[in-house]
Amino acid sequence: MSRSFPMPQAFVSPDRIRSLFTEAMSQMYRTEVPQYGTLIELVADVNAGCLEKDPDLRDRLARAGELERIDVERHGAIRLGTADELFTIRRLFAVMGMQAVGYYDLSVAGVPVHSTSFRPIEEAALNVNPFRVFTSLLRLELIEDEGLRGEAEAILAKRRIYTPRAVALIERHEQNGGLSEAEATEFVAEALETFRWHGEATVSADTYKRLHDAHRLIADVVSFKGPHINHLTPRTLDIDAVQARMPERGITPKAVIEGPPRRHCDILLRQTSFKALEETIAFSGDEGAMQGTHTARFGEIEQRGVALTAKGRALYDQLLASVRGEVQVGAGGAKAGAYDDELATRFKALPDSWEELRRADLAFFRYSATPAGIAAAAGSTLPGDPEALIAGGYLAFTPIVYEDFLPVSAAGIFQSNLGTDQQQNYATRSNRDAFEAALGATVQDELALYAERQAASLDSALEALGLAGLPLKTVA
Repeated sequence: MSRSFPMPQAFVSPDRIRSLFTEAMSQMYRTEVPQYGTLIELVADVNAGCLEKDPDLRDRLARAGELERIDVERHGAIRLGTADELFTIRRLFAVMGMQAVGYYDLSVAGVPVHSTSFRPIEEAALNVNPFRVFTSLLRLELIEDEGLRGEAEAILAKRRIYTPRAVALIERHEQNGGLSEAEATEFVAEALETFRWHGEATVSADTYKRLHDAHRLIADVVSFKGPHINHLTPRTLDIDAVQARMPERGITPKAVIEGPPRRHCDILLRQTSFKALEETIAFSGDEGAMQGTHTARFGEIEQRGVALTAKGRALYDQLLASVRGEVQVGAGGAKAGAYDDELATRFKALPDSWEELRRADLAFFRYSATPAGIAAAAGSTLPGDPEALIAGGYLAFTPIVYEDFLPVSAAGIFQSNLGTDQQQNYATRSNRDAFEAALGATVQDELALYAERQAASLDSALEALGLAGLPLKTVA
């Protein structure tokens, strides 16, 4: 894991640049998609209600340093078309202290992309602003029509999605190790242009239709000047309340919430959204522009829970697959209520208490020495067993929030908001090597990052108690 170093006075911290960019992105998207503003207001109302009703939740978030980040927390999503675009976006996000974490293959769910998430990785940086961008690269090799594939490649090869000044400032950051306040402000403005919506397609109506017929997402990636941000997601503390109240604000939610069911102890990630806007666009052509419509940008909400270990994730994947394999929601399938009920029933197999999750090594936790533990340590009265320290109230633990994504949920959101249940069984599957070659870097292993944070917190807590070096045993 990389470590933070003090920035020279002349340079702005990556955390500040990331915060400036997040605010600018949010303001731009609010202007472009007015319902986003409505969604932000709804989420703020629900979150305030949750914190007022549940003092324990407020205290837990405060102890973990997460309370202040809730209102500023966002994740965005973009879809890129070429390896060069992905290579440069990595460099752009590095200016904001964001690294590529996780590899997600969505082709197995009928979506012709593979993806990563750019985000900060240090706990302190996450608590300042955990901005994430789920970034997908179109897999042109999955377009079966060779002629159409070649046409798409030629179209994408001509476009330039970054302004020359943005590239120059990225290079300045790489050469100098940072940006000044003035440069950071300029960088944010220039970088924002990559994510802006353009109502003019770069292709004719006929080309758009052929791309659209191959897959709606292919048309979205290939047909425009750049990878417009297609959603900007706030974090809620009660996604079920948001889902229920969306119609009151004139917003129609998708049928089911993606991810795990409602639980006392939240795990991983739950997501819902409203359907993509149908937006007027102008197609290019020899005989002048033609009017048409395109659907791509939508509103999404997320609720985040504890990060699961490899053992916990295997159980989660098994339980989710068992439901999705038997209960289908949509045309000819079960209603959303039946799906939710079955999901809740199956997930009873996964413990729903923080203590059980911890003792069974199913989730990651942050450890800290309690005031009682520190006081007792002065008298050398502490037991030498970490489990006894926890039982005695000398060592506390809080869940480490899941900062990443779930491929099945992401595909479900994509499909829902493309206005289709289209599923294609692509012959080619995961190609992580090709993705990392295009990225110019190896993606970080999210499970390793969580394990490092857990281990570091335990070491620090035991050191504070004068017990450095004790192993923590889990009970399977």
